Amino acid sequence: MKEEEWQKKGAGHRQRLRDKFLAQGIDAFTDCEVLELLLTMGTPRKDCKETARAALARFGSLAGVLAATPKELLGVPGIGPNNGFAIHFLHGVARRYLKARLRHKEYLHSSREVGEYLVHAMRDLPIEVFQVILLDAGHAIISTHTMAEGSLTTSTIYPRELIKLALEHHAAAMIVAHNHPSGALSPSEADLLLTRSLHLACSVVGIQLLDHFIVGQGDKPYSFADNGIMTAVREECGALI
Repeated sequence: MKEEEWQKKGAGHRQRLRDKFLAQGIDAFTDCEVLELLLTMGTPRKDCKETARAALARFGSLAGVLAATPKELLGVPGIGPNNGFAIHFLHGVARRYLKARLRHKEYLHSSREVGEYLVHAMRDLPIEVFQVILLDAGHAIISTHTMAEGSLTTSTIYPRELIKLALEHHAAAMIVAHNHPSGALSPSEADLLLTRSLHLACSVVGIQLLDHFIVGQGDKPYSFADNGIMTAVREECGALI
């Protein structure tokens, strides 16, 4: 595209997108427009609409694009090293922001934000990851930690390591979470067995296991507590202690 043409069409379109964001915010944007504007920041004098559409088609969603590795992003026509770095970096910034805003907040009043963080951090991961969120006696969030990656079973999640971490941070309660790369939200028998084992281990040292979340492909994680599973686990384990 010639410079004169670009000034009339391309530059004007970019400015309209910027003005739209400043006037109406991100909620007024489609996923394609969000990605298009992001791509323009690393692509001077080039229409990024088709590249944005191609990326969404390849990865299925805006979240899928943001979670893609730089190498995967380079496989999309029109995305180069600068674009790929910018997208990957933005995803990391968003994850850190969502994680940081949880600190010192009371879980019972910010469970929605916990869910948002878990979905953003875990939804598009290609392997299973196990995280723990530690809380103090007032159920304010102390910190979050990744404890394991790969196929998660009672043999790969070591309760003693979880308890050790909780005691080091003077935690009085915890929430655990893992993702299902398949996208399914229903807990498996292995998930239920793991929850029972962790509840028993926590009970021995006086730490509460408040909830176990499963992150799938939806916008909300599956909560064992909300679905009555934590109550059943406590009653079952209470009979054994």
